[in-house]
Amino acid sequence: MSIVVRDVHEHELDSVLALNNAAGPAILPLDAARVRRFFDTAEYFRVALRDDTLAGFMIGVGSRAEHESSNFNWFRDRHADFFYIDRIVVASRRRGGGVGRALYADAQSYAELRYPQMACEVFLEGGHDPALLFHGSFGFREIGQHVMPGVNVRAAMLMKPLCSYAWVRDTYGGELPDAPWVRNRAHLASPPRMTGTGR
Repeated sequence: MSIVVRDVHEHELDSVLALNNAAGPAILPLDAARVRRFFDTAEYFRVALRDDTLAGFMIGVGSRAEHESSNFNWFRDRHADFFYIDRIVVASRRRGGGVGRALYADAQSYAELRYPQMACEVFLEGGHDPALLFHGSFGFREIGQHVMPGVNVRAAMLMKPLCSYAWVRDTYGGELPDAPWVRNRAHLASPPRMTGTGR
């Protein structure tokens, strides 16, 4: 029972929406228009399949994205360059089976070529300890807390340094090799550019 992680397909957006909105209070609900906007603009939007069935998904954006999340803006007010995980959702029947780790490993392999750190948040309402433990075991550390306006939910703001970024930046500058596993999502018009090199 292997886990396959790949870019989301357009015909899967309804399934992504249903999975998101069945996830419970740890994930804010979405509507179809927002999922479509993510599909059109998100730098990273990937699904995890187990036994050819949607088992989870993850959406991420770079720090220079036009993104309306108050949590994203909290990080951007404090850090110049990062990759932000907007959301990760794993189907309830697949939790604890490695899907979340597969998605985070894939996101890190993408982000560490382009950004010095990753950012995300965990809601501190109800049973948050498993999510904090999961992220802590993956190298994330809390750097502050933020109360989200409108929903009045407190979140632990987490960051993780990506130690390979400096080597990639110094070795390749803004021109990453043209290899399938390195490429950005194909349908995005202007792929993100590496920064911090002056080249």
